[in-house]
Amino acid sequence: MNKNMNKLNKLLYNITEITSKSAIACHSCIGLGDERGADQAAVESMRASLNNLEISGRVVIGEGERDDAPMLYIGELLGKSGVDIDIAVDPLEGTTICAHNKPDSISVLAISEASNMLNAPDVYMEKIAIGKNLPQDLVDLDEPIEKNLKSLATAKKCLVQDLNVCLLNRPRHVELIKVLRAQGVRIKLIDDGDVLACLKTCLEGGDIDMYLGIGGAPEGVLAAAGLKCLGGQMQGRLIFNTQEEIARANSIGIIDLSKKYNIHEMVKGEAMLSATWVTDGFFKGVKKMENNCYTTETLLLAPNIIRIIKTAYI
Repeated sequence: MNKNMNKLNKLLYNITEITSKSAIACHSCIGLGDERGADQAAVESMRASLNNLEISGRVVIGEGERDDAPMLYIGELLGKSGVDIDIAVDPLEGTTICAHNKPDSISVLAISEASNMLNAPDVYMEKIAIGKNLPQDLVDLDEPIEKNLKSLATAKKCLVQDLNVCLLNRPRHVELIKVLRAQGVRIKLIDDGDVLACLKTCLEGGDIDMYLGIGGAPEGVLAAAGLKCLGGQMQGRLIFNTQEEIARANSIGIIDLSKKYNIHEMVKGEAMLSATWVTDGFFKGVKKMENNCYTTETLLLAPNIIRIIKTAYI
């Protein structure tokens, strides 16, 4: 392990504190229907916390391009100066989930050594993700869905009909859902939250064998960072619908617009990820106790580390 990675490890518990504070910041917005307010509170908290660290950090996955996002925009430099790192953030994954007090809204932050995470523009990404302890390159975006399902079922020593496949509940997935229905798999449709959905392919009790479909590219890279820590597999391909999106991609060095990225290309080296639950779900959300004390539950992922951290903030 190089010197820079050793320095990165010293930030391990800093990132859990950052996502915890970000989750607490938007606690007062839970269930109020104010998506913008909840997201803004989380963004402001996370940016302030990152700027207090002794890092030279660059946002590679953030709230969007600079013109649209005044804070935590792609390319923003953060920190007091120190270890060079890439930063991927989703201060509030599931703004609608939080606003409507539904399960599994989370605050997510991933870091790696500089120039190790894919600097993806805020576009769509086609994704496929599966769990750990499986043969490498078991599934492929370019293969028919039927073949991927059969390969996964064979590796898991089960029937295709026993597989649980998760995807976003979107009109763009109508035809994909028809194919999955024809194969007889169990489909889990989610309204939001595909970072967590991808991670659940590896987490005990996650009950997802495969994640499929088109979602946000930023969420794809965040999921890849977590899956790499967990030993999962993932592929992604960016989708460009306009010339403006292509121009943005070109401006940050993406030339091959049809490239299929594997997990080791989305996250080249080691990474670490922290996710704190805002609303109850897979873990407990933020709770406000007496004397303005808050409790949080955070999932911390790093190489050879999977920890659930319960914290009280006074």
